[in-house]
Amino acid sequence: MSGGVPTAQILAGQEVVLQADGLSKRFGGLKAVQDVSFKVYAGEILAVIGPNGAGKTTLLNLLSGVYRPSAGRLSLLGRDVTQASMEARCHAGLGRAFQIVRPFGEMTVRENVTVGALFGKPGMRLPQARELAQALLERTGLSAYAERPAHELTLLQDKRMEIARALATQPRLLLLDEVMAGLRPAEAQEAVALVRSVQESGVSVLFIEHIMPVVRDLADRVVVMDQGQVMAEGSYREVTANPLVVAAYLGTEPELGSGHEQTGQTGEVRA
Repeated sequence: MSGGVPTAQILAGQEVVLQADGLSKRFGGLKAVQDVSFKVYAGEILAVIGPNGAGKTTLLNLLSGVYRPSAGRLSLLGRDVTQASMEARCHAGLGRAFQIVRPFGEMTVRENVTVGALFGKPGMRLPQARELAQALLERTGLSAYAERPAHELTLLQDKRMEIARALATQPRLLLLDEVMAGLRPAEAQEAVALVRSVQESGVSVLFIEHIMPVVRDLADRVVVMDQGQVMAEGSYREVTANPLVVAAYLGTEPELGSGHEQTGQTGEVRA
């Protein structure tokens, strides 16, 4: 965000794709997520960051329907989906790509993406699903591997197929769970370009990530979690200048908000 204008003012008036109000999740006596509230706007990329154990993946599971919240409300495109199933949320416009890709290994890459299309919008017929799958394979750079068994793909190709499969459900919002994990720096940049192309197609993106240069390059806005709660929210520059975020997650290096966040070859910052 430019010109020193607060992020909230720039986004005011845009369509809200996803809204979480007071989401909480308990596992016995453990408060994994506590009173989390935020919005995802149309066409934006929102990053969720924080130390290991901050509740990020639990939050993603609440958003996608893997877990039901202990308290709070979640709406998708104005529809209350707090108690909706994963399938219902998918049909309503929510897609998710997982960190650990679990393809149908003996099926071809094309067939894997076709399954995603058939699972997405109700009423999708097989010829339409195959046509959509082919378009997404071309878009994600996998058309040359369409007839290969999915188990033969490299890690980067696996992640591309996972995104293609999620996009085949035709989401309005795509959830990404550390899709850069395990990639070399050059591969991570390819993945960044792919995610940016998803945004450019009109799909909002919410992603969890530990690699701070990726967050810097992709995120329009950042939510920082710690101990199950939101501790900061704003642009990348705003949150990396926040002393609480620096102390809890980023460390005390003075360069942290000025584009010198990289530690080591991948630029990964972990708690």
